[in-house]
Amino acid sequence: MSRITGVLETLKEQGRKALIPYITAGDPHPDQTVDLMHALASAGADIIELGVPFSDPMADGPVIQLACERALKHGTSLRQVIGMVKTFREQDQDTPVVLMGYLNPMEAMGYEVFADAAAEAGVDGILTVDLPPEEAEDVAPLFSRRNMDPIFLLAPTTTDDRIRAISEHSSGYVYYVSVKGVTGSAAIDVEEVGRKVANVHRITALPVGVGFGIRDADTAAAVGKVSDGVIVGSVLVDTIAHHQTDPAALRQALTDLLHPMREALDALA
Repeated sequence: MSRITGVLETLKEQGRKALIPYITAGDPHPDQTVDLMHALASAGADIIELGVPFSDPMADGPVIQLACERALKHGTSLRQVIGMVKTFREQDQDTPVVLMGYLNPMEAMGYEVFADAAAEAGVDGILTVDLPPEEAEDVAPLFSRRNMDPIFLLAPTTTDDRIRAISEHSSGYVYYVSVKGVTGSAAIDVEEVGRKVANVHRITALPVGVGFGIRDADTAAAVGKVSDGVIVGSVLVDTIAHHQTDPAALRQALTDLLHPMREALDALA
């Protein structure tokens, strides 16, 4: 059993929903990333999604695009991101970490080399935005054999047949994108999300995390009612941008954002 599956099964037994924050590794500076990861865990994160900075993050809106630019300006590489996870594991052996990014850096590093290094560092899941299931038959097993969950995206437009195909290649959880657009692009329609997630649950037994559009405790609670977990990204990354010159204020601001979401989700139990 992967660390992700263990955490999600425990939450389900407790009647609780997962809180999954996202930050971009290396933003605002590579030296701060591990500390921010610990801050997220302390504020109630069940799983951390750590973005691998990329020069062309096609699924992301301007907030995360700028985060990638800040990280790349400091030379943040995929190997460095893996090293950050390894350092995080020195103090935290429990919080699962998912690397979220794009295929090119992994391909450049070599899939086998990447999979070995990520597993050795303590990575628990891999979400590759531009890896469709049709092209995952050779790549996803590399992760699974190392007890890392391949995680894939589902969109509002994903057909039932495609949900089945994606689920066959997935483990840990599936990531349902709540809006038709890039990260941070639109308000969330919770009723529509509820209908879509219910349909996904009808097709697959995997937990469903919902991302894109979770900005505060109210939206977290609303989405938590209809899903297995909420994924929070752009609002956290925007907070990093606003406090990038003051590490102490940044850590406190992230905690102030995330802790009310944790409380709101736990109130659903």
